[in-house]
Amino acid sequence: MPTFEVEFRAVFDEQKHRELNSFLQEHGTDLGADDKRVWFFVMPDKLLKVTHNTSRHTAKVTLKLTKIGHGSSFEEIEFVIPENEVATAVRLFTSLGHDYLLEPTILRHNFEFDGVEIALKYSKSWGYHAELEIVVDDMAKKPEAEHKIAEFAEKLGLTLMDDEELRAFTDQIEANYVHPEEAAS
Repeated sequence: MPTFEVEFRAVFDEQKHRELNSFLQEHGTDLGADDKRVWFFVMPDKLLKVTHNTSRHTAKVTLKLTKIGHGSSFEEIEFVIPENEVATAVRLFTSLGHDYLLEPTILRHNFEFDGVEIALKYSKSWGYHAELEIVVDDMAKKPEAEHKIAEFAEKLGLTLMDDEELRAFTDQIEANYVHPEEAAS
């Protein structure tokens, strides 16, 4: 049975990141560090990525059937790959003609609070930000999940990005990206 992530993002400064971390350490369930290297393959209407979880020494390939900025819910298809096969997976998708964006370090710490999973993150392209998510098994539950995330964000003093902001943000990242190999030459 497919599952759907109902997910929103908020961008903030380092001070807000510290405040959220302190609050969630005290009041939430600490799900641990979840640092990653991620290769995002550029597709017009989907998000394909290879993820090397450096904190947990795992890896996976994920296809989100909706691109960021095109709605708050994503059906995902993913499968685990051996950690030592990350380079092979990247080569496979590159050989199929997919260009990619590399986030060499995404610092991430996961929490759960009041039924919402919160990932506090820092990356070069996004800066300090959070993903707030509820996984549902039926799209009929999406409005309830969206409402719960919005209420939760308000309690934490977070402004959730809307689709237009997300599209503009991710389009800018894609338009200005330079591959690490190209930057070295």
